Amino acid sequence: MMALPARVCSRLLMPALALGLLSGCSWFDGDDEDVNAPAELVEFDATVPLELVWRTSVGASADRVPVNIAPVYAAGKIYVAGRKGRISIINADTGAIDKQIDSKLRISAGPGVAGNLLMVGTLDGEVFVFDTDNDEVLWRAPVSSEVLARPVMHDGHIIVRCIDGRVFGFAAQTGNREWLYDRGVPLLSLRGSSDPVVRGGVIYIGYDGGEVVALRANDGSVLWEQTVSAREGKTELERLADIDGDMAIIANDLYVTSSRGRLAALAVDSGRILWVKDAGSANGLTVARTMLALSDQQSHIWLVDRINSTTLWKQDQLANRGLTRPAFYLNYVVTADAEGYLHFVDAESGNFVARTRIDSAGVRAAPLAVGTTLYVLSESGALNAYRAGAAI
Repeated sequence: MMALPARVCSRLLMPALALGLLSGCSWFDGDDEDVNAPAELVEFDATVPLELVWRTSVGASADRVPVNIAPVYAAGKIYVAGRKGRISIINADTGAIDKQIDSKLRISAGPGVAGNLLMVGTLDGEVFVFDTDNDEVLWRAPVSSEVLARPVMHDGHIIVRCIDGRVFGFAAQTGNREWLYDRGVPLLSLRGSSDPVVRGGVIYIGYDGGEVVALRANDGSVLWEQTVSAREGKTELERLADIDGDMAIIANDLYVTSSRGRLAALAVDSGRILWVKDAGSANGLTVARTMLALSDQQSHIWLVDRINSTTLWKQDQLANRGLTRPAFYLNYVVTADAEGYLHFVDAESGNFVARTRIDSAGVRAAPLAVGTTLYVLSESGALNAYRAGAAI
């Protein structure tokens, strides 16, 4: 079996240092069998039927440079941006393409959607805001570096986080820059940025040094800062502590995980740490009701009680398969891997209940669950809609 990409190696930020570090990875070839070889798929009796409802091509990617492109749902539509610049708006029920925008941009993050505004960031250090009512660029603005975090809109402000640590606040309708929060990043970090999380006029940003910062959306002023994962070790590589994956807010708690193997719950009003657990991920986490799910650096799936941090179960039979961030779908935890398999795990027991292969090109973006439908975007540019079990 071909070795799968090691996500730590694939996301390195500093190109000169990355060359040396990548030499030990199995991203490009997999002839060497070692401890990082992907686990063979375990056979099981599938107990949940799967139905492919529809499949739509939104255009293959130009290359395999790691970027933060994932499908987004809003008002009955699925929005997908491609690295070659094509933005597709798809009917979520039928898979029919309602509209496509050929932007010609090197899109690296997004799309973000708010009403008729659609936002993307680029590898060339720009943010573009489209008016989907008339298919025109409402405005564009330069920023300081690549944008690998999804731009978000909150209280009339569009928030853009760059890979160099800077965060920009723009007026949503005009594109005027309103504020800039400037924060440095470590000499060496993973290639990626967590999406800003917004609520109640506050923006929460995860940083490469293992910190979370809360900013006011209207002026970028700092409300609080909390270190979740300290940078410790003798070398820069040992000190990697990036918060690059999705964070989540439920009630008054902010949940965050780091590449160093730290999972934490913070109070949103003060940043006070409520609990910390030794379970981390560069992909982030997903929260539903009282449960929290993540796939760690070894591609082990964890289900954790978000209230008290108790491990409900841990599924380790997909080790080193390059798993996406899990999604909660009906009564299942669902993830996809770098060989294009979609795995359904029973949320109560942690046992496999279904599996299907979507695309040999692999899957990088987390599955998107909307009601009784699960949407999965493959690396070849195929958007798939599935239903499972009682939803069929």
